[in-house]
Amino acid sequence: MSSRQLWLFKGIALLLPFLLLALLEGVLRLFSYGHELRLFVDDPQQSGFLVMNQHASEKYFTETDNATIGNFEPFHKHKPDGTLRIFVLGESTTIGYPYMHNGSFHRWLQYRLTHTFPDKEFEIINLALTAVNSYTVYGFAQELAAYQPDAVLIYTGHNEYYGALGVGSTSSIARNPSLVRFVLKLREFRLMQLIGHTLAGIQKALSGQQPDLRENLMKRMAADQQIPYQSEVYQQGIEQYKTNLNDLCQLLSNQKIPVFISNLVSNEKDLKPLISASGNLANSAQQQYQLAGQAYKTGDFTTAKKAYVQAKELDLLRFRAPEAMNQVIRELATRYPDVTIVDTKAYFEKQSARGILGKETLLEHVHPNLFGYALLSDAFYEALKKRKLIPTEGSQEMSFAQLKQQMPITAVDSLQGAYEMMILKEGWPFNEPMPPEENRPKTVEEQLAGALVVKQLSWRDAMNQLAAYYVKVKNPLKTLQVTEALSLEYPNDPNLYAQAGKLCAALNQNEQAVLYLKKAFQLENTFDKAQQLFITFLKLDRPEEALPYLRYASANNTSTFNLNELQTFVEQLIELKKQYAKDTNNVILSNQLAAGYLKFANASAAAKYVKKTLQQDSHNADALQLNKQIQALRK
Repeated sequence: MSSRQLWLFKGIALLLPFLLLALLEGVLRLFSYGHELRLFVDDPQQSGFLVMNQHASEKYFTETDNATIGNFEPFHKHKPDGTLRIFVLGESTTIGYPYMHNGSFHRWLQYRLTHTFPDKEFEIINLALTAVNSYTVYGFAQELAAYQPDAVLIYTGHNEYYGALGVGSTSSIARNPSLVRFVLKLREFRLMQLIGHTLAGIQKALSGQQPDLRENLMKRMAADQQIPYQSEVYQQGIEQYKTNLNDLCQLLSNQKIPVFISNLVSNEKDLKPLISASGNLANSAQQQYQLAGQAYKTGDFTTAKKAYVQAKELDLLRFRAPEAMNQVIRELATRYPDVTIVDTKAYFEKQSARGILGKETLLEHVHPNLFGYALLSDAFYEALKKRKLIPTEGSQEMSFAQLKQQMPITAVDSLQGAYEMMILKEGWPFNEPMPPEENRPKTVEEQLAGALVVKQLSWRDAMNQLAAYYVKVKNPLKTLQVTEALSLEYPNDPNLYAQAGKLCAALNQNEQAVLYLKKAFQLENTFDKAQQLFITFLKLDRPEEALPYLRYASANNTSTFNLNELQTFVEQLIELKKQYAKDTNNVILSNQLAAGYLKFANASAAAKYVKKTLQQDSHNADALQLNKQIQALRK
């Protein structure tokens, strides 16, 4: 062999294994083995939209039986002009557990933004998963820049030890973030998925054991159940969190994407330590907890707060984030100008007795109750305002009090959350017995919530049945609540908005009706939707806004009613209103406007002008006659 031929032979010999691996990878993909693990895929239900890939989490779980599935929230593949797009990253608190639909903080935020800015479009896409930690959050963040986010909201940290790939979890593969990330990259290949599945199968066969999926995920994921405060493993968890969040912030800041990271809250007062070391006060979580309780009873709340926090810090079972993680979050804001700290903890402490976190806002160790999720949304809302991503000048802002009153969380959603929490607390590590079942017939809401918990019904079927029940018992307010809840879950369904708009109009909530009907018409231009809109605008005495929808209805008329006369009237009405705006004391114009509205049986708009006339001239004959017609029409 010549020297050249020898080098060629050696080169082929070296490349051959890689060529064989590439061939095998190609064959596996050809036969659709394994899964594509990128974050987003085309929405199979509607073209032009993307959704979160339901297999995206499998890369992060060594045992894929434990892999969790996130929300199904479509967003436009090509971001429409003027749309504010926000991605949300985190774990079980972020996804809203145990209120897995409209209880999550991002849905509270979505509802408030939609009602504060009815003419602006928002896409708030929640990418959170249960049982994950900062590895998954960082991995997802790496893919976001291509999708033009206006902001990324983050709440993560409680799963750092026992979440997927955590240093104390059953899925831990290394305690070096660089090595973990290298393995995660390899798992994107189908060949690595095949090797992983094969090894897992062999391990199960040799052990003769299958994972007990009846056990809760917390127990299945927690391997090292005693991690002492300041121990080596404890510090490795802090470093893992610090590395991943720092790299995430650097990545998004370099791309000029605003990041909002919330600090972490957990139950201090109303949850005793899950596992405590024996010993003296310095290292026993249980003794610190008892000291805190004694100080609280005597009114020494400063000592109580300090001891409650220390009891949490010393708890060996690390399902609550250490305070060191909040310190990591504080440091990020000083390092990166595009990172904003959301001080959720301050919001929770303000609503807690003596500033000590407990059952006022939290259900068990870390998950908020519905009021807590509302507070979490308020903290992010105010942070977005402060950074001027949502300028509220000139808008009729929905207050926090209004949000709490109007948020469409149904009784079924609330009950399902309560039942889910009872089941969670019955198992490890809480081991609290179920309360005795009440000996009474269950309400419809209780029956539907129970069916949801045991997965006999889908959420949409449960909501449809609930709405049908409220229609049957003639409760339009509750029917509207369910319809609004459905429209939050399915924001691209025009029929849900149209139904909500009609219910609002029937309840004389005309401003709300306009909001929903306009959204319905934007999604689907139809005669019925245009008709409902122009009728509602005329009720509100806004003929200039009614006219475009009236013209559409006239051009696409599917009714037997001739709309030409009404269109002429509305055009004349607009001119009359222009004249009236220059001289609001002109009773002749006022009466003409009232008479015009009465011609089309619009008593509410007519009454506005008759009232104005009678305030100036209580004996005006024309106004008194018009008023009689209004009263007769209302009867």
